[in-house]
Amino acid sequence: MAGKTLLITGCSSGIGYDAAHGMRARGWRVFASCRQEEDCVRLRAEGFESPRIDYADSDSIHAGLAEVLAATGGTLDALFNNGAHGLPGAVEDLPTNGLREIFESNVFGWHELTRAVIPVMRAQGHGRIVQNSSVLGFVTYPWRGAYVATKHAIEGLTDTLRIEMRDTPIKVILIQPGPIGTKIRINSIPHFERWIDWENSARAEQYRGGLLKRLYDTPKGPDPFELRPEAVTNKLAHALESRNPHPRYFVTTPTYISNLARRLFSTRILDWFIAKG
Repeated sequence: MAGKTLLITGCSSGIGYDAAHGMRARGWRVFASCRQEEDCVRLRAEGFESPRIDYADSDSIHAGLAEVLAATGGTLDALFNNGAHGLPGAVEDLPTNGLREIFESNVFGWHELTRAVIPVMRAQGHGRIVQNSSVLGFVTYPWRGAYVATKHAIEGLTDTLRIEMRDTPIKVILIQPGPIGTKIRINSIPHFERWIDWENSARAEQYRGGLLKRLYDTPKGPDPFELRPEAVTNKLAHALESRNPHPRYFVTTPTYISNLARRLFSTRILDWFIAKG
């Protein structure tokens, strides 16, 4: 893979950070982008080329990509759209502007960067676009409506794009992790505190007894079936390096179980299981 170039978003921690290190170790030239400049500075100190790309900032998307293309002579072999955040809370308590904000980061920014990359890949005659979705891209979970909605949207756009790109040398791939040990819970707290007025919610007692503890209490250990970020990196490597990559890659047991359950059970039965947690 020497000389192959890869742009990864959301590299400050978690899946993106591990993917940047893992793919560099496999010989890729990795551009490890972050939303905040201080994180880019930290990654540059680790030897990465690290453009600032904030999905909610259109100018940073195009400036970051221009920085990559200037460094490579105008080519890019692969893009891994990864950066995202959560906004926990009941759907009835979710302000529409809060939903708009998370779609800017988790969907619209991905779409804008992807559209900017496609002409580059068309011109060079090859390319791979990998989208880091989630098990919540095809099933749901209570109190995660905003995040679920963005991942369902990414799945729909990606599936359509994959079919539309069949007549091109560009391959479009989904990765669908279940629980991975990252900072997504901690990183979602500021968004929760900004948008969710839980104290005046009809579900205030449910927040106290459930979601608040999950958000703010230090976990006693990893969630059941939780894997480390390198599990995603391993699937990313196959998606980027296989001659004929899969359209989608499941990561973690819950993703496999959820896919089987939605095929075997009626919606009513599946709702009952999900509601039970």
